[in-house]
Amino acid sequence: MTRILPDYSVTGEGPVTLFLLHGAFGAKEYWRNQLQTFSERGLRIVAWDAPGYGVSPLPEGFSVERAAEALTHLIARERTETNLVLGHSMGGMVAIRTYGMMPDAIHGLILSATSAAFGRPEGDWQRAFVRDRVAPLDAGRSLEDYAPEMLRTMFAPGAAHPATDLVIRVVSQMKPETFRAAIEAVSRFDAREVLPHISVPTLCIAGGHDLSAAPPKVMEKLTTKIAQGEYRCMDHVGHFGWAEDPDGFNREILDFLTRRIPAAAAVLGREATRA
Repeated sequence: MTRILPDYSVTGEGPVTLFLLHGAFGAKEYWRNQLQTFSERGLRIVAWDAPGYGVSPLPEGFSVERAAEALTHLIARERTETNLVLGHSMGGMVAIRTYGMMPDAIHGLILSATSAAFGRPEGDWQRAFVRDRVAPLDAGRSLEDYAPEMLRTMFAPGAAHPATDLVIRVVSQMKPETFRAAIEAVSRFDAREVLPHISVPTLCIAGGHDLSAAPPKVMEKLTTKIAQGEYRCMDHVGHFGWAEDPDGFNREILDFLTRRIPAAAAVLGREATRA
């Protein structure tokens, strides 16, 4: 029997649920700071391991679309009155595709360091993206061996935080077959046709030093395709802004939710008053 629900955690309770989707390099464990901050502010948090990650089995023919299908089942099971999706990198791709599948269930999107399409797989940039990440595995190196150096090139120069250390530990423990499948899935992704249909408030948040995975100019262009899109760039971070500067990233999210999502603003306002 095919397993349709991946492994996930639920933190907090209430009428507003924020689904956290990790990137191609990651797992639900690396959202530790966001789980604490957002749940303490009154949001209910559902963080998943995408299919193939953590203890979730890798499905045959893994793709962003397969992951989005799994997410539709998770949202159907765990949805509340208001449902928000925060997707980072590949997780942002999954968020876009999932919105296209069930727009009525999602009331707000946060797209972190992502894109609506990878571009031409035969392009020079695209080939280099795949080669630089998979070649060490092909050469016999383990993820534990080369993931730290790879990830540090994706952080802003000098970035050092317990959360970035956590990212390195989590990615170093990934299954090689999942790592390969995720890179392949990202390289085939294209959901640009969904963007004009997104009708909910959407925050697109980029890192100023993220020049190889989701450059700011790419995210800024993506924002213009979304009717209620809002663009922010954290100039001092790289691809993992939520880990390089968790407090700054969390402030951006809370500000967006307070201004643009009335149900979230009501919950956040109540918790702020209690504090």
